[in-house]
Amino acid sequence: MPLNLEKGDIVELKKPHACGCKEFEITRTGMDIKAKCKQCGRLIMLDRETFEKRVKKLHKVNEE
Repeated sequence: MPLNLEKGDIVELKKPHACGCKEFEITRTGMDIKAKCKQCGRLIMLDRETFEKRVKKLHKVNEE
């Protein structure tokens, strides 16, 4: 079952980015997911299936 990913959510990935940070902020969703590194600001873009496999924790920011 696919994760309910929304723009602005913070995700922790299993492997760190090259800068050492594991947390990313989602900036775009759809068939591809675009996320921004919380430490260095670089953008990564992965297909949804690969991205969801790499997610360790999901921190919902838009909860009401």
